[in-house]
Amino acid sequence: MFKALSNPNRLKIFMRLTSCCQPGTVTSINNATGEVGCACVGELGQDLGIVASTISHHIKELRQAGLIRMERRGQKIECYLDPAALNALQNFFSENK
Repeated sequence: MFKALSNPNRLKIFMRLTSCCQPGTVTSINNATGEVGCACVGELGQDLGIVASTISHHIKELRQAGLIRMERRGQKIECYLDPAALNALQNFFSENK
């Protein structure tokens, strides 16, 4: 998890997801329009100065690290924070004060 979050762009994307979505709450990503939900590729990559394909790669890395979950429903990809991963991070930091 920490390796995935060590990249500044992935950390920014993760923080944007935490600010707009409750853990376990599904948010839609529509790669075609970039307009559905707060976690669309266009909004997650806003002000990062990187192309949409790179943002998609960072989202994939966050998913592979277990920080977010994704489910495809038709042309939409539903993305949400993994509550178990957030609990693990919270426990790590509370135990290592």
